[in-house]
Amino acid sequence: MPLPPHKVLISTDAANEVDDQFAIVHALLSSVLDVRGILPAHFGRQGSRGESRAEVELLQSMLGASGRGVVADGADGALADEKTPRPSAASALIRQEARSDDRRLRVAVLGPLTDVASALLEDPGIVDDDPLIVWIGGPPYEGVVGYSPEFNLSNDVAAANVVLASGVEMWQIPMSVYTMIGVGHAELVERLGGSGALAEYLVERVIAFNARIDYGPMDFRSLGDSPAIGALLNPLGARWSLRPPPRFGADSEVAGTVDTSHRIRVCEAVDTRWLIEDMFAKLQAFGRGEVRL
Repeated sequence: MPLPPHKVLISTDAANEVDDQFAIVHALLSSVLDVRGILPAHFGRQGSRGESRAEVELLQSMLGASGRGVVADGADGALADEKTPRPSAASALIRQEARSDDRRLRVAVLGPLTDVASALLEDPGIVDDDPLIVWIGGPPYEGVVGYSPEFNLSNDVAAANVVLASGVEMWQIPMSVYTMIGVGHAELVERLGGSGALAEYLVERVIAFNARIDYGPMDFRSLGDSPAIGALLNPLGARWSLRPPPRFGADSEVAGTVDTSHRIRVCEAVDTRWLIEDMFAKLQAFGRGEVRL
């Protein structure tokens, strides 16, 4: 008898840039993942959560996957502090799915940790249900930073501190790793051009986004959210270390560590070749009509 697929929720600030879209589509096209819900998240300004929801619904429509999993809105802003939850449909779904069946819940967080933190504050007992949180965020632990503050962390530092201190299992993919998932315009056009409306949309969004950013010109993009999906699909396709959970200051820099025996798993490198090729192959197969959701 085949094993059941992994139970997954995806928290995403989908309208912020153009990499969340690739990660969401990769997850939905992967039969070993049962995406129970997508949780649109804010990205630090008024109305951003609603923009993320619109982007999620567009992707679902293009995939023909509007009935696969629910769309549950996250909070419309950051936590006020580390003790006060910000309840939302997303935090309620996290709590529900942590106990919905015997399968372990895996939550891929592609933006701020607001809704996971709120769920933990609303019901600390879900730690005992052993959910796995895979988070794209946080500055490098060593070396020169690419930019500061790290974006996902800076949009809710309090939430990051809540989750890291909670004892929940955390796999963190920091800036030093997620910025290395680079693809160029030429590669995207060559590999995904002619692969259907969805693939064309993803490529066009990257090119259009790069044309209007103020730190260009550039003809590449890091698909920085994809390692979270890669970690769920192929955890051995990464190199990990164990570290004490960091505590972050208001400036989004490491201000110390949580005084606990608990450790988090920090990603040091990913198998970029496998990750990108698997995603491209699934998009191409979908474009050929070989995948139905």
